[in-house]
Amino acid sequence: MMAFLQNAILYVLPFLLVMTVIVTIHELGHFLTARAFGVAIDRFSIGFGRALVAWRDRAGVEWRIGWLPLGGYVRFAGDENAASVPDQNDLESMRADIVAREGAGAERKYLHFKPLWQRALIVAAGPMANFLLSIALFSVFFGVFGEPMTSTRVDSVVPGSAAGRAGFLSGDIVTRAGGKALRNFEDLQFYVQFRAGVPIDFMVERAGRTVRLTATPIAAEQSAPGGSQTVGRIGLMARGGKLQRYNPAEAVGMGVARTWDMAVTTLYYMGRIVTGQVDANQLHGFIGIAHASGDVAKLALSEAHTEKISWLVAAAFFALQVAAGISVSIGVLNLLPIPVLDGGHLLFYAYESVVRRPLAAGIQAMGYRVGLALLVCLMLFATWNDLQLPRVLHLLGSFS
Repeated sequence: MMAFLQNAILYVLPFLLVMTVIVTIHELGHFLTARAFGVAIDRFSIGFGRALVAWRDRAGVEWRIGWLPLGGYVRFAGDENAASVPDQNDLESMRADIVAREGAGAERKYLHFKPLWQRALIVAAGPMANFLLSIALFSVFFGVFGEPMTSTRVDSVVPGSAAGRAGFLSGDIVTRAGGKALRNFEDLQFYVQFRAGVPIDFMVERAGRTVRLTATPIAAEQSAPGGSQTVGRIGLMARGGKLQRYNPAEAVGMGVARTWDMAVTTLYYMGRIVTGQVDANQLHGFIGIAHASGDVAKLALSEAHTEKISWLVAAAFFALQVAAGISVSIGVLNLLPIPVLDGGHLLFYAYESVVRRPLAAGIQAMGYRVGLALLVCLMLFATWNDLQLPRVLHLLGSFS
């Protein structure tokens, strides 16, 4: 019983807290943008299922907290079509019903009768809110904790490594990787770790001249929150650097840069998984995220004890990075052009902007079902991968 309570506190609670905050911010993006355009909204829910608490504001919006704190949603007035994008016949019927019920002109407050650009902005506002959250979290991290500024000067080259075979020498200063300028050694590690098996062109300063070298990172197992992770390694070592904190303006700039890098890298890595260049077992779902969240909490406890600092400070150090990374991933995932996701709605809107009318409702509904099936299969596959992790099996055993 004690093991169950400990695991519930260390794994389930951090996961629910992180996911609820991130998804709520996502839905607030939709909600606030819709309110700015005068769209009628029926409900804003934090969590799913039966309401534990519910109330209505002056605008008639029902606010509720569901019993299952895993996400949330916004329900716009009149949003009854499965794909949330009715076709021309549906629109005309909907307009007639609204006018008969509320009077002429009342339809203009409903989402489906707003200009196309407003509808597109409302849909895109969810993922954009995730990116803004990530920027804010990274900005706080860089402003409060800073980042290590390890020089890109090579201290040593691991014998027989990819870097050794490519011709790297001690004393080389690595300035660019794959065309990307490097500020510190951490930038180099971040770029390389997602490109196992991919040849990378490096620009190196050596004895006053520029040398171009090509190295192919090898796949290596690395410990990570939630289990092990396959990453790319080339075998370069550097001396530790100082921790640099940034002023507010610099921290925001760093937050924007880090969010952009993570978004681009997430898309790149997803593309490698889809094309089979990366083993699909690297894809993880809710259980893996929950376990990673728990490991972060345990790591914070360990660091607090070792460094003799407040547990809250240590937890904030790790949680800011994890939450920001998950927020970026959710933002990118939602922009994929798959019906059910925000990107699918934007795809329908793109069609409407070209042909000047919505896609047929039947096709939209079919796309919705296919998209939902794809997402369910993806979630089941990711969950299966989660269940193969030895530490997750041990965790689940502790609940029995």
